[in-house]
Amino acid sequence: MNRSDVLAAQERIGAHVRKTPLLSSPALDALAGGRRVLLKAECLQHTGSFKARGGWSALSALAPEVRARGVIAFSSGNHAQGVARAAAAFGVSAVIVMPSDAPAVKIANTRALGAEVVLYDRATDDRDAIGAHMAEARGLTLVKPFDDPMVIAGQGTIGLELLDELPEGWQGEVLVPCGGGGMSAGIALALEGSGARVRPVEPAGFDDTARSLAGGKIERNARLSGSICDAIITPAPGVLTFPILYRLCGPGLIVSDDQALEAMVLAFRHLRVVLEPGGAVALAAALFLPGLAGDVVAIGSGGNVDEALFAAAQAKFPG
Repeated sequence: MNRSDVLAAQERIGAHVRKTPLLSSPALDALAGGRRVLLKAECLQHTGSFKARGGWSALSALAPEVRARGVIAFSSGNHAQGVARAAAAFGVSAVIVMPSDAPAVKIANTRALGAEVVLYDRATDDRDAIGAHMAEARGLTLVKPFDDPMVIAGQGTIGLELLDELPEGWQGEVLVPCGGGGMSAGIALALEGSGARVRPVEPAGFDDTARSLAGGKIERNARLSGSICDAIITPAPGVLTFPILYRLCGPGLIVSDDQALEAMVLAFRHLRVVLEPGGAVALAAALFLPGLAGDVVAIGSGGNVDEALFAAAQAKFPG
C-alpha cells in the first residue's frame, strides 16, 4: 500500500463522510504543560466514529455484483456501524459479529442501521473464525475492521484532511488511538513526507502495538478483555498494518483507563464534545504523558459511549 491508495479512497468517499474539525482550548493547552493540543473530532463523524470512512471506502471499492451478495464484519461497535451504514446506503445486507460485552449503545445503533447482529464471547470465541465461517456459508464478503487495504485507505483520509487543516509545513506528532492499526497506518501513509509523525496510543495492558514496534515483530495481547477501552482492544497488530506502522510511526504510547476517563471529561468540559474511552486515549496521552515534542494533534476517534459510563467518569473527575 502507499499514499495513492488513500487518495483514491478520498475520491470514492467524497461527500459521504464529514470533514471533521480541529478543536482547541487554552485550558487543555495549560493542562498539557503549555504545548498546543489540537483535537481532530472524529467523534462528530457519521455513526459517531472514524469507522464510517473505512466502511464506505471498503464497500465502494467492491465490484457491484460482489457487493450485492452482502457483507459481513466483526467489530465491538464502531466498525460495525460504519459497515452497516454503508451497506444500507448501497442497499445490500450486512451481518455484524459483535462481542456480547460491547456497549449496549453500539449494539443498538448497529441494529438500528439495519444490520443483523451476531453476538460472541470475546474471551473464549474466535471472532475471525466466526466471521470467516459465516462469510463462506452465506456467500458474504468479509470486511475486516483494520487488516483490509481499502479500510486502511479510508481511515487514512483523516490524514489528508489534517494536511488541509494544519498550517503549511507543520511538523509535530499526531497521536492516534490504536487497536489493530488501521487508522494509524492509514494516517501515516497520508502524512508520509510531510514532517508530521504518527504515534499509536493504546490502553495499559493491551499495548501489543507498542511492544511490536519496540521489538520489530508482531506481539500479541495475553488477554482480550479487561479494559474500558473496548473499541481498541484487538489480539495483535494486523499483518497488513504492522509493516506500515513499523516503517512510518514513532514509538507507541500507553495510557491508563483512568487517564482515558479523565480525558473524556476534559474534552466535554472544555470542547463540548463526547468521546468514548477508546476514542479518548490519544487526548489522554497529549495531556498526561511526558516527553512529547512540541504541539500535538490528538485524534478523538469515537464518541459512542454508554450514558452510565459517561456519568460515572464525570462523577470520578468532577473538576
